Order: sequence, then C-alpha cells, then structure tokens
Amino acid sequence: MNLARRLMNHPAFALVYERVWRPTSFFLVSGRTMGADRADAVRALRLDRPRTVLDIACGPGNFTRHLSEENAPGGHAVGIDFSVPMLRQARADNTGPDVSYVRGDARQLPFPDESFDAVCCFGALYLIPDPLVAAREMVRVLAPGGRIAISTSYRHPNWFGRVSASICGLIGVRFFDNDVFPKLFAEAGLVDVEQQVHGLLQYLSATRPE
Repeated sequence: MNLARRLMNHPAFALVYERVWRPTSFFLVSGRTMGADRADAVRALRLDRPRTVLDIACGPGNFTRHLSEENAPGGHAVGIDFSVPMLRQARADNTGPDVSYVRGDARQLPFPDESFDAVCCFGALYLIPDPLVAAREMVRVLAPGGRIAISTSYRHPNWFGRVSASICGLIGVRFFDNDVFPKLFAEAGLVDVEQQVHGLLQYLSATRPE
C-alpha cells in the first residue's frame, strides 16, 4: 500500500481530513473552495428531485451528508469507502436521517446494476487502484436517466503540471490526461458529457440515457 493510501486508512488523518486537509489542499491545487465544490456537486447531480445518491470513496462523509441535505425530500445518499477509520469518522460527524454508510471496494461495488439515480466520486479516483475499473463500476450502477459526476486530478501540460504529477506520483497519486474520462463516458454510452479544468483538478459530469 502506497503512502497516500496508508494516510487515508490512518485514524489520525481521518480526524483532520475534512476540517483541514481536504479544503486546504484542494484550494491550493484548484483555487476553489469546499463550498464551491459542494454547490457544483448538487447542480451536476440535479438534486432538485428525489435521488438515490451513491458517493464513492466518501471518506469522512463531508460530501455525503451535504448531498443528503440538499437532496429533494424522499431522496437518500449512501457513502461507500474502503477505509474503516474514514467510515468511523463519517458515522461520528456526518450522520442524518437520509444518509447511510457502507464499507466496500470501488472496483467491485456491492450493488445491483442501475440501482442509483446519481453516482459521484469527488477527489479519490487518483488514489484507487485500477481507477478506470472503478469508473466503469460507477456507470454500471447508474440508472437510466441518472447523473454521474467526478472530480479528479488533471495532468496539466505545462512545466508545473508535469513536476506536480511526478512528485505526487512518488506517494501514489495518479494524474490523468484530459481525454481519459470523457472517452470512457462516451464509450459507455453516456451523453451530455461536460468537463471543466481548474488548475490541477478536472470536473466531469454526464447523463445515462433513458
């Protein structure tokens, strides 16, 4: 297990992830605040009607609970993560009447085909072994008419991007070219694929046709 994944499975890191690490590190690499990311997530997943939402690699539940609270009445959000300390923190800090947490592997989601109206993975695909397998699993569990949204790393072609990718690679963080996920979504039959790049992060969303 590489350094980045060991951190995600450490109880002490789970304590500071939501309050310190995540907002600080994402602002440094993208210039975006946690509030902006959360607002975009709600818009991308179209939570103006009741949705069953799956938040993959949910960590301590900082997005999962927010999505459940912004979901239309009757919706429900499920967070799934492999890290026991992260899930313990999620259950301590981010519970609610319309949110639940499950331990599982993003590469083999323990859910039937087409079982969620919205599926997301924010800031984690670059840590997951076989990230494209995990992305295809996201598509598998997405229901017709459903929305998918991700944020992940972006291999910027300038010198800073190349140096950042090399340094982060030493601790196990992958960087992706800008065509990887649009191509994967298109090949899976998704439509309305949208992509935005902010610094060293890329944000994508798409729809599974009815």
